[in-house]
Amino acid sequence: MRLAPATGRTYSHMTMQRLSNLDRTFRALADGTRRSMIHVLARGEARSAGELGRQFRSAQPTISNHLKVLEQAGLVERTIEGRIHRFRLRQKPLKEAGSWIIRHQAFWNGAVDQLDRLLPEIAGNDRG
Repeated sequence: MRLAPATGRTYSHMTMQRLSNLDRTFRALADGTRRSMIHVLARGEARSAGELGRQFRSAQPTISNHLKVLEQAGLVERTIEGRIHRFRLRQKPLKEAGSWIIRHQAFWNGAVDQLDRLLPEIAGNDRG
């Protein structure tokens, strides 16, 4: 059986549907351009796709793809005014990702502290 080659667009769409909200957030944040777009939108003003494209000196399809990923992750919301699509940052997914990082950071800090206490004990047993 031969399968038709999958397009990046189909794969990306199928992947995004299967991911959890947190996975979508981290996937969206994995790209430097998207992080920069979030930084710009964090100033509070809604921006059009055209304004973002000019600011990042990127072609409209490239900016649209980045905005689509951010929108699917729930990081931006779109409003439409005639033919102009404006995007505004949503805080909730970023706060959820931050909370997840803080929880796991506390776990790893505790694990490192336990290891720091255990290593001298192990070294003492090796000598005796």
